[in-house]
Amino acid sequence: MTDTLQLARAIRGHCLHMVHRANASHIGSCLSMTDLLAVLYGRILNVDPHQPDKPDRDRFLLSKGHAAAAVYACLAECGFFPVEWLNGYCVDGSPLSGHLSHHGVPGVELSTGSLGHALPVACGMAIAAKRLKQRPRVYTIVSDGECDEGTTWEAALFAGHQRLDNLVVIVDYNKIQSLGRVSDVMELEPFAAKWQAFNWGVREIDGHDHAAIDASLREVPFIDGRPSLVLAHTVKGKGVPYMEDRVEWHYRSPNATQLEEALASTGCPS
Repeated sequence: MTDTLQLARAIRGHCLHMVHRANASHIGSCLSMTDLLAVLYGRILNVDPHQPDKPDRDRFLLSKGHAAAAVYACLAECGFFPVEWLNGYCVDGSPLSGHLSHHGVPGVELSTGSLGHALPVACGMAIAAKRLKQRPRVYTIVSDGECDEGTTWEAALFAGHQRLDNLVVIVDYNKIQSLGRVSDVMELEPFAAKWQAFNWGVREIDGHDHAAIDASLREVPFIDGRPSLVLAHTVKGKGVPYMEDRVEWHYRSPNATQLEEALASTGCPS
């Protein structure tokens, strides 16, 4: 079994180097969902890096496509493409664009970045699998901020109505969006109750506790005949004390001194 803690540490290190090198944004968004990705790819998803397009694979979609660096790092560590590709993140001509792109990138199912769009696509994949009587599950990570989007709730209503119990949504509930706290921009609470009202089975977990993530994802569907929602309470910038729970690290890039401090905090090599 994959050591998911080690995988998460490697993803964090890659993300810090990538965002610093490219002078890019969204490091806080990457770090908040790193543990979720590590458990998904290390223990849960039925995917094969040697056959990334095999028909019976599970599908994973990242709806918060601005956190692409974390997915690229995870896929590289899992063998979908060479780790050296990460050096081209956000470089002209590289397949690894700043927002997640499937073009020329093995293991990426959908290009994302326009918030609220991946969940409707995931619903389409899930209903197609059910009608074709195929086994794959469809997983997607959505941000709390994009739950301000009408398309998210339209898709949630559709999934409950269609009884898509092969669909699993994980909300990266770090409680900060691009320019402020979720509670100030658009209060979502009672958040779990909203999904339950849309006929979803819901679990709330610590989104950095690997055992809790693993256990919850192994129990889906939580309710027979209903889609599953994992409400993962996370911390923006998790693992780097000066970034944690700070709004400014949605867009800021670490300078050289900050990079070294961040790498030391996460136990990652310089």
